[in-house]
Amino acid sequence: MKHSGEIEAFLSHGVLNLTPGECYRLAETGRITIVDVREVYLTNFRKFGTRGVILLPFSRLVDEYKNIPVEDGFFVFADSAGLKSREAVLYLMGKGYKNVFNMAGGFVEWVRGGLPVETDRQYRLSGSCMCQVKAREKGK
Repeated sequence: MKHSGEIEAFLSHGVLNLTPGECYRLAETGRITIVDVREVYLTNFRKFGTRGVILLPFSRLVDEYKNIPVEDGFFVFADSAGLKSREAVLYLMGKGYKNVFNMAGGFVEWVRGGLPVETDRQYRLSGSCMCQVKAREKGK
């Protein structure tokens, strides 16, 4: 399904979704902004490695969503797996926003697809977290 000519989106459970690859392509060209709704402790170690990413933790969405100029462009909401970001999109749709999308599979699929990641080694992981998206210790 095409949305506004250039964006390849697919509909799932009432929400338009983009693949991580499509998000990367569009972010690099400035066509979309990625809104990372993961909590800060989940973004310290690894972030989306592309331009046009803003952090708005899901826990602050209700209080701060009006600060996002959604009417000025296309926004893709992303989290670790695409669940909280879907809730964010549904919330904004309920507020009348139309140019909002969900990143299918979130950061886990972004990494799995080999897309760029920014890493801050001071928040390196330890333990058995396979996806390595959550910081477990600081400073080592």
